[in-house]
Amino acid sequence: MSPAAIEEKTKLSKHLDVNKDLLDEKLAFDKNFDIVRREMTIGGKKVLMLFVDAFANAELMTDILYNLGKLDREDLSVDAFQKLFSKYINYVEVQQADYLEDVIEKMLSGPLALLIDGSDQAIMLDVRTYPVRSPQEPDLEKVVRGSRDGFTETLVFNTALIRRRIRDPKLRMEYVQAGNRSKTDIVICYIEDIANKDLVDSVREKISSINIDGLPMAEKAVEELITPGNYWNPLPKVRYTERPDVASIHLLEGHVLVLVDTSPSVIITPATFFHHLQHAEEYRQNPTAGVYMRWVRFFGVAVSVFLLPLWLLAVLQPEILPPALKFIGPDKIGKIPIFLQFLIAELAVDMVRMATIHTPTALATAVGIIAALLIGDMAVTVGLFNAEVVMYTAAAVVGNYLTPSYELGWANRLIRLFLLVLVGLFRLPGFLIGFALVLALLVFTRSFGVPYLWPLIPFNARAMYSILVRRPVPTANIRPSALKPRDIDRQGVPVPARKPDEKAGKTKGNK
Repeated sequence: MSPAAIEEKTKLSKHLDVNKDLLDEKLAFDKNFDIVRREMTIGGKKVLMLFVDAFANAELMTDILYNLGKLDREDLSVDAFQKLFSKYINYVEVQQADYLEDVIEKMLSGPLALLIDGSDQAIMLDVRTYPVRSPQEPDLEKVVRGSRDGFTETLVFNTALIRRRIRDPKLRMEYVQAGNRSKTDIVICYIEDIANKDLVDSVREKISSINIDGLPMAEKAVEELITPGNYWNPLPKVRYTERPDVASIHLLEGHVLVLVDTSPSVIITPATFFHHLQHAEEYRQNPTAGVYMRWVRFFGVAVSVFLLPLWLLAVLQPEILPPALKFIGPDKIGKIPIFLQFLIAELAVDMVRMATIHTPTALATAVGIIAALLIGDMAVTVGLFNAEVVMYTAAAVVGNYLTPSYELGWANRLIRLFLLVLVGLFRLPGFLIGFALVLALLVFTRSFGVPYLWPLIPFNARAMYSILVRRPVPTANIRPSALKPRDIDRQGVPVPARKPDEKAGKTKGNK
């Protein structure tokens, strides 16, 4: 905090009535029913207790006040603040505050403020408790075998879930706040002797420079504020996870995590295209099964992007097909042009998807049945749609759901729609131009300085092998070199990362 910011703060007065009037002016007690103000006498001293209703733990407060109520006037006759702070308050999480703004900011975050007549300092007791849900398996990252806990909306719970898995004294949880009005709590998480210092400094600097009134959308707002550039680029530059085991393995690789209060999603930085294609299920099964699942996923994602544009191209320009593939294409187009059929099908799928999100769970299945049987089947029966269009659209949608990253799934959906439009308008030249533009977008996109297509572009054989093949744990002993970790070896004695001025061939096992 700058000296100018400190000078602007209001120092607490030694007179309790003055402090009470200042707090009333700032907090408007008569207009905020949930801010509780309690005046009482402890050991002959007038005190003011201030807290937010429903944030304070009533049982803890009762125990603390019970002990304070036993104090006599002689116990607090001299230096009441220090005696209460150091001796008589039998609680661990206690801090002091010297400025009015600090008292208000901390109190609105949940702690209880205790102001004492005759003292120009306040005691902040962290007796808060938040409305929380228990950790449970996230819906977007389910596994057949493995842990069932997941991050919640409470920040301290999330940090505890990570510390439970990584009991390393080098694990760092840096606390910062952002949002001029919301004062949102944010934690920057990394392992000090693994994560690249420049990456940590970059993330810290970007979060510290956030200048906005509030972050009600939590992690998504933080992502857009710390990843400047082309905001209309649909490719996700960070990865989200709600699984503590996934977050922990990325920490061990050298990534930096950003945890935002009120959000169960943790931001992983940096993230390449291939990070979004990995799933915890591959590492919960035998390596052979993991390889198979990974290749099925790669195939499904490719189908979700390219199947519809290529099939539409084959229908609109059948002369490009070799004789062996002449069977591709419908015998009857239908009453609606094939290009419009695909566009309508894409919009219909997204409408059904959004409808199921906004529909109560008990009715979501009925919405899917109505869309599939009544709308889809009847459209084919009456001849408006071709059956193959419905079939290929369904295959593309299934492939889209194989994408582990929800954000990348949306990007792939938009890319598919972009290619469909270009093919419908310009046919083969449109497809080639669209493919070239998408490839250029992938090549020139970066996530915190890391090329988005690494290790394919720039090519790294060892790292690319790890992408294509789910390696057994004993052989996955080198951290990704694109992260420039301080320690590149995951087994045995720590090995410092190669310095920039050294030749690549001098560092054994460098990726």
